[in-house]
Amino acid sequence: MTWSEMQPLLSQACSETFTMVLWSTLIAVAAGLPLGILLVLTDRGGLLQNVVANKVTGQIVNVGRSMPFIILMVALMSFTRWVTGTTIGTTAAIVPLAIGGIPFFARLVETAVREVDNGLVEAVQSMGGNTWTIVRKVLVPEALPSLIASTTTTIIALIGYSAMAGTVGGGGLGDLAVRYGYQRFETELMWITVAILAVVISLIQFAGDFAARSLHRRGARSGPAPRLRLLKAGEPAAADVDKVA
Repeated sequence: MTWSEMQPLLSQACSETFTMVLWSTLIAVAAGLPLGILLVLTDRGGLLQNVVANKVTGQIVNVGRSMPFIILMVALMSFTRWVTGTTIGTTAAIVPLAIGGIPFFARLVETAVREVDNGLVEAVQSMGGNTWTIVRKVLVPEALPSLIASTTTTIIALIGYSAMAGTVGGGGLGDLAVRYGYQRFETELMWITVAILAVVISLIQFAGDFAARSLHRRGARSGPAPRLRLLKAGEPAAADVDKVA
């Protein structure tokens, strides 16, 4: 197979992989972020302590994380057909990719939020801040570098999942590698696909690490005091905030 024959195949496969990973990442982050924060808030000693809710939610997340993705795809076929009208193609693959990414990202969020200094939370509480204020002004901003790193890890994992989705008709680079590289013995095309995946993953990891380091340095320079300001009528003066911080 010549390069002129491979190029349109690679372009289409890259586009399909990009579409799958982009939409599944957006859904996983949108659902996994509040879920991870909820796991922290409802834990023992948390702001919304509820042991039963925490255990139930934690078990659901654990089941989602422990299930191999290829089995998850098969188990969700009926749900995927109900949502998209089909079980084959790029759009259909987004459903199991997103559902598989949600518990994965939620656990990473939980770990990142637990690393936030509890003294900052207590400072906001002492100034009358409610749970929503603490989440919005302390937990998320302070954990942001770790959340960026967690998002990077999730994107890379979803790229791997998308390759597996390609083996069962999901399209993308995985599908191209199997149909041409394996079934038609186009070894050169298969290795080009592997090289593309390696380069893409390396670039994503570099960008994620750079963003996380930049945010961490910026936070270290600015300090936590600005993030303790409360959006309330009875907000304390900046000098009081500095004293608490």
